[in-house]
Amino acid sequence: MPPAARALSLTAFLTLLLIAFMMGANHVAARIAFADGLDVATAVAVRSLSTALVVGVLLVTQRVVIQTTPQHRKALLILGLLIGVQSQCLYSSVARLPVALALLAFNTYPLWAALWDRLFYGRTPDRSLMWAMPMILLGLALALDVLGASSGLGSSAQWAQMGSGVAFALTAAAVFGGALVVTQHHTQGLDGRVRTLSSLTLAGLMAVCIISWQGGPHLPHSVPGWWGLALLSFLYGTAFTLMFTVLPRLGVVGNSAIMNMEPVFALVLAWPILGQAVAPIQLLGALLVVGAVVGLGLRKSSTTR
Repeated sequence: MPPAARALSLTAFLTLLLIAFMMGANHVAARIAFADGLDVATAVAVRSLSTALVVGVLLVTQRVVIQTTPQHRKALLILGLLIGVQSQCLYSSVARLPVALALLAFNTYPLWAALWDRLFYGRTPDRSLMWAMPMILLGLALALDVLGASSGLGSSAQWAQMGSGVAFALTAAAVFGGALVVTQHHTQGLDGRVRTLSSLTLAGLMAVCIISWQGGPHLPHSVPGWWGLALLSFLYGTAFTLMFTVLPRLGVVGNSAIMNMEPVFALVLAWPILGQAVAPIQLLGALLVVGAVVGLGLRKSSTTR
């Protein structure tokens, strides 16, 4: 019989919230840096390679034995490319949309994962996902103000203003959903730290290639931009370090649904720091999306224990 589900300890719960907070804050810091001249590829390169270095040090200090099969190596290559594309697209969305809205659109990734799982592996989506799908889509429509009612711009002007940002966010969600499916089907038995090190290294190298293609990095012009770059790298790297050092000791799954609170923290931070406020109806939409995604994750966690 499977072990009985355990309630999260207060320490585990607060750690998960801290990780979600740092992930949301990382995107707010990125927006500050983008506004000061930093380009997306440079941000991804610095963030990914610095975090990969931290994870690599963990692997060495914890004396993790790296054992991979040919299937693992193929999957790691695919994952690295997918995470590289996802990183570029999500930061491109953050640079164009209010941070919280970009993250909300990205939070549709469970729908994409279910779609790819159905198309490539013939698996029928869970009934809970089918129930949650309308709520996620309705919430996203309200949050993005698709008709331009809250902004007063009208649908045409609204989409002319935010269409590219939404497209980048949804592409990031679709690609990340694919990465989750590849991880589920082709990386069984592979240490998560090894998977993360490989994915972030490849994503960073992909970003370096883009930097070279565009003629070099575009760095911040002033001190606030450099602080933004430093903070986005520090917050992202620290969040990953916590996931690999603290959460396993607490008996918490690394992708716990509580960490899907990231858009909420981004919304709270972006308001005073970036001046990015949303209308009440958009806030309602945000709560619908986050609530549905968290509910899906909690249900998945309870049924797999």
